[in-house]
Amino acid sequence: MTGFFYVLDEPTRILFVDDDPILREFAQVNLETPTTSIDVAADGLEALNILAAGNHDLVLLDLEMPVMDGFSVLARLRADAATKDLPVIVQTGREDVEAIDRAFRLGATAFVTKPLNWRLLSYQIRYVLRASGAERLVRRAASGRRDHAA
Repeated sequence: MTGFFYVLDEPTRILFVDDDPILREFAQVNLETPTTSIDVAADGLEALNILAAGNHDLVLLDLEMPVMDGFSVLARLRADAATKDLPVIVQTGREDVEAIDRAFRLGATAFVTKPLNWRLLSYQIRYVLRASGAERLVRRAASGRRDHAA
């Protein structure tokens, strides 16, 4: 049997957006590691203000929130050149087809339902971050080829 280890073991900054203060605290306790920091926001508008400062590698986004819901946040993130490729994992109590389809249509990277299994979520975050990093490298290489062809 192996001992405990951190799944999120690379420098990462995550924004966890949820109107439930207990879930925000659980996110910090369960996802924060020596190399991973968790910032929190209570609603979509607060999240956008935090994200405007930049430096986040991933967003965990609830759908049902006051002030501005997750669907609206997702639409704004994808419309902004600075955040259009930022990985967003929707985490919500909704599991209906309409919510799932709408979230992915708006640009969600992944979708998980509550109650959250924090260990499993850590692995999903790690996978999404690695896939997004690989995609970023491919985009850079493709734009470099276009620049050389011109």
